[in-house]
Amino acid sequence: MAEDKLQKYQPLIKELKSQLGDPNFDRIFDQMTSDISKPDKFLLKMEMSRLSQPIARFIDLRGQVAGEVIPYEYDGKQHFMDDLAIEVFEREIARHGKYTLAVYEEVMHTENNFRVMQKAQDSESLVEDIAPEQVDSPQLIRFASYESRIEERMNYSIKISIELGKGHSIRGTTSDISLSGAKIKMPAKERIKQGQIVSIRLIGLEQEFELGLKGGIQYEVVAIEPLSRELSHVRLKRTFIENSSSFDEFLDSFIHGNKRRYKINLDNTMDAIICKGYEQYYQPRVNSLFIFITEKDKLLLPSIALTNENNANIHYYFEDERKTSCLYQVLSQARLEAMLSLPNAVKESTLYCFTHIKDGKMYHYSAFDFELAKQAQLRSLFIAYGANKSSWRTFKVQLMPSHHEDAFIPLSLPKNAGKNVEKLNKRPPPRAQSYIDNVKYLILLTDISSEHQRTAYQKVTFDKRLVNQLKVFGRGKALNPPKLEVVSLEYVNLRAHKRYLYKTATILHVDGAAEVQGYTLDFSVMGLQIQLAQPSTVTKGDIVHIDLPELQKITKQYTLSNLRYEVMAVSKTKTTINLKVSKLTDSPKTASDFFKLLIDSNKDKLQPCKETPRVPGLSTALRNMITKSVCQFPFYLHKEASHFKVGSVGIGLYPTPIHHLLMQYHYGKQGYLNVKPLFPSGFIENTLTEAVKKHSRKSKPLKYNLFVSFDNTEKDLSKAIKSHCIEKGEPQESLSLFLKKAITKNMLFVFHLHVSKTGRPDTDYLANELRYVSHYALHKAKELEEGLWKVTGVCDLIDVTDEHLRTLELDNKLITAMRLRKQTWLKSLLN
Repeated sequence: MAEDKLQKYQPLIKELKSQLGDPNFDRIFDQMTSDISKPDKFLLKMEMSRLSQPIARFIDLRGQVAGEVIPYEYDGKQHFMDDLAIEVFEREIARHGKYTLAVYEEVMHTENNFRVMQKAQDSESLVEDIAPEQVDSPQLIRFASYESRIEERMNYSIKISIELGKGHSIRGTTSDISLSGAKIKMPAKERIKQGQIVSIRLIGLEQEFELGLKGGIQYEVVAIEPLSRELSHVRLKRTFIENSSSFDEFLDSFIHGNKRRYKINLDNTMDAIICKGYEQYYQPRVNSLFIFITEKDKLLLPSIALTNENNANIHYYFEDERKTSCLYQVLSQARLEAMLSLPNAVKESTLYCFTHIKDGKMYHYSAFDFELAKQAQLRSLFIAYGANKSSWRTFKVQLMPSHHEDAFIPLSLPKNAGKNVEKLNKRPPPRAQSYIDNVKYLILLTDISSEHQRTAYQKVTFDKRLVNQLKVFGRGKALNPPKLEVVSLEYVNLRAHKRYLYKTATILHVDGAAEVQGYTLDFSVMGLQIQLAQPSTVTKGDIVHIDLPELQKITKQYTLSNLRYEVMAVSKTKTTINLKVSKLTDSPKTASDFFKLLIDSNKDKLQPCKETPRVPGLSTALRNMITKSVCQFPFYLHKEASHFKVGSVGIGLYPTPIHHLLMQYHYGKQGYLNVKPLFPSGFIENTLTEAVKKHSRKSKPLKYNLFVSFDNTEKDLSKAIKSHCIEKGEPQESLSLFLKKAITKNMLFVFHLHVSKTGRPDTDYLANELRYVSHYALHKAKELEEGLWKVTGVCDLIDVTDEHLRTLELDNKLITAMRLRKQTWLKSLLN
C-alpha cells in the first residue's frame, strides 16, 4: 500500500530528491507538500529520510553498463564505474554533500545501464506514432532566437467563443493566456489570417465571474500554427481597445493568484536555456578570429579583436616585432570596400599571406583572391613564392553587418517574474558602449591553410627575377598605427586548478642575477602570481627559484625554498610575474604538494580569485554581437552509452548551404535535422569517438577534411550524399576518382572539420533562467541542466570548397560547370 502511494508521488519525489542537500530542506519540504494529507506527507518524509542516509555500499557496474568500467576511489573506498556513472556520482555528491542512498540510486539508473535500456526499449515498443527519423535526428538549435516576455503566461484551458466577423462565431479553447495575449485552439477548417482582428468571449470565466465585457475582448492574429488535421494553434495579441482597467486588474490578479495551480508557461525560458547553453559551449571553441570594423568619418577600420583559446594564434600571426597588429593594413579601406561589393549577405573571399624579415623587422605581405584574379601572372608569382615560405598562411574571410544594438540580449524572463529582473537586464556599461557605438561590420578570419594546398602551389612555376613586383602587396610601418583593442572572451573558469587571493613574502632568484624581494598576489596548486619590489629581467620560458619564508614558518614537512617555477607571463612594468611549477623539479616534496594541502585545509578561509577585465562588460557585449551573426555550421557531440553521436546542430542568422541542403531533405518533426548521411559510416561513432576520448579540454582541436558529393536528383538523402573524411595532412591521392566524379556529375563540397572537447557547462551564465524554471518545475530545470552535461564535443564545419577547387589538377571547364550547377541549385532553394 505504501509503495502504491509512493508510486503516485514519483514526480514530487524526484523534485524533493534534488533538494536533499539544501540546508533549508525542511522548509522546502513543507512548502512542496502543503496540499498533501498528513499520512501521505509522513510517508514522503520517511522516503526522504531513507534516501538521505549515508551508506557504505560500494558500486560495481562491471557487466551492467555499456561504457568502459574503471576503478574509482572515493573516501577510501574503491568503486568500479564508467565515465557516465562517475560524472553522475560526482555531480550528486556535490549536490548532496555526502555519499547517500540518493546518490547510489542515481548512479544505478544511468541511461547506459542495461536494465534501464531494456526498460526503455520495452516502453518504446508500445509507441507507434514516433517517426524513426525524428528519434534519431539531432535537434536544431537556433542561436539568439530567444526573446524576453513582457509578462508571464499561464497554461489555462477554458471554453471561448471566437467572433470572426459579420456574425460568424465559432467555439474554441485557450491553451495559455496573459494580460496582453493568448494562444487558442480552433478548428483548422476555419479561414483566418495573420493581422486579422477577432473578438474573444471567455465563456469559461464568464460562468464564474462578472467580467463586464459583453462585446468580448479584441485581439489581433499574430501567427497560425497547424496542430493536427482538425485543429490549429492561433497566437493572439490584445489591441486594448476596450480600455477597461477593471478587467485588466481582474485578469492580472487571476493569473497571479492561480499560477501555482495551473502552471506558468515556461516554453520561452526553457528554449532560452537550451540556446544559451549551446552558445556558451560554441563561442569559446570557435577557430575563427572575430574582428569588429568601425566607421568613423566615413573611414572603415579594424578596431576590436575578440579572442579565445582556439583563435588567439591568428591574432598573434598578424603582429610584428613590436607586438603591433598590422590588420589595419591587411583589412584596408580599399579592400573592405571591394568585399562589400561582393554578392550575398555574408561576403566571402580568400586571403593569402606570408611574412618577410629584414634587419630584424617583420613585414607582412597579403593579397585577396579578387585582387589576384585580375592579374594572372602576379597571382602565380605570389602563391608560388609565398607557398615556399614557412610563414605562408591562407585565411577564409567572411564579412557581415554588425550592430551595437545586438550587444544587449535581455533575459528571457517576463518583467513581472520578480523584482530583480529589471536590475539584471543591464545594458553594456557606458565605457563598454563607447567601444562599440561605431561598429558597422564583423569579420571572421579562419585559417584554412593545408599541406595539400601548399604542395599544389609550390608546383607553380615563377620567374625569381620578378619577385620585386610583390612589393605592391607589402606595407610599410606607421609610426603611430591605429590601436586594435584585443579582448579575451569571458566564459566559465575552466582552469585545472582554482586560484586564491593571498599575500605572503617571496624571494625570487635568477641564475646569474641578484635576488629580488616581492610578495604573492594569488596562488593555486600549480602556479603563483607575484609582485616584485623592482623590475626583473626574466622573460617567458625562464626557469626561476622562489623562496617562501613566511609560509615556511607554518610547515616543517615541506622545504619552501629554492622551488623551481617556469615564467609564463611578465607584465609591461616587469614587476608582475605569472609562474607555473616547473616539470623539471626533482624535489621529493614540491610546491604543488604543499599548496594542495594548504588549499584543502583552508578552503573556507581562502578567497577565490576572479579575473578583472580591462573594460568591464565589453567581452559580454561582443559575445552577444557575434551570437547574433553566426554564419558557420556548428554541431555538438553527445554521450551515447560507450560512444558519441551528433546530438544537436546550431544555426545562426546566416544558414550555410549545408543547412539548406539538410532542411530540404528533412520530413520529420520541425526543429530536427538528419545529419547522419553527411559523414562516412562509423566515422562519428568509432573514429571520432576514440580520438575525442584521448583528448583533453585544453588540447588543440582535432582537424579533418570532409569531402561531400551531392546528387540533387536523388530523393533519398542517404543516396544523394556520398562522403569521405580524412585527417588533415593525410594524402588525398586515393580520392582523385571520387573528386573527379563529384565535379563531373554532381556537386562537390569540401570542409575543414574542427573538433574540440568541451568542459563543464557555464551554469552561472544560465543561473537566472534556471532559477526561474526551478521555481515552477524543478524537474524540468534539472533535465535541462543534465542535458547540457551530455555535451562532449563542439565541432565546426568550415566550407573551403572554392579554395580547394583551385588546387585540383582538373579541367577548368568541368569545375566552372559544377560551380554553375551549384549556384543554380542554391538559388532554387532560397527562392
